[in-house]
Amino acid sequence: MNFGPEQMARRVQNDGIVAIVRGDFPAQKILEIGDALLAAPVLIMEVTLNTPGALDLIRMLRARFGENMYIGAGTVRTVDQFNAAVAAGAQFTVAPGLNPAVVTQARKADILHIPGVYTATEAETASAAGSRLLKLFPANIGGPAYLKALRAPLDDIQFVPTGGIGPDNAAAWARAGAAALGVGSSLVTGPHQPMADLIQRARALRQAWESGNASA
Repeated sequence: MNFGPEQMARRVQNDGIVAIVRGDFPAQKILEIGDALLAAPVLIMEVTLNTPGALDLIRMLRARFGENMYIGAGTVRTVDQFNAAVAAGAQFTVAPGLNPAVVTQARKADILHIPGVYTATEAETASAAGSRLLKLFPANIGGPAYLKALRAPLDDIQFVPTGGIGPDNAAAWARAGAAALGVGSSLVTGPHQPMADLIQRARALRQAWESGNASA
């Protein structure tokens, strides 16, 4: 089952954490990562298309977790990539930048696409095109202070900061007004990561995120 953009955006915001998997992972390890994230729980998982075998991995994750988790595709830069990701079962897509053609195709397909933006102009352009959530990337350049400054005039736009985010700064991002966080290597460290370590990192990240929202 796929959800419309509004529903999927709400699910991303309600969970608050998008676990990003990028790298060369054996298929069995990807399934184990999914199991660990579900146990944490972190229920939103993004597999980037520059991960070897990404489309097959997305299919496997959808088959494994059904509606218990939400599986998306990242680094979706072209319409062809978008179509391939959705055909593989991606429930949402994410991009590092703003490609208006992909935004248009996502609207036609009724799928949540989260384009990457950094400036106020890019954010306004993406929002006007109908994007429900925007990926603030690379977020580590400006930090939470930049997001706070950006949201002062753009308080009706929802940002998902991505890049350099972990348990040590998740609370600050929440206080700055992040709608959710995209978290990669500080959470999923690589193919040799023990699953107990992943669960511990995921729970620390969630605790930090929730504490930041409580004090926002």
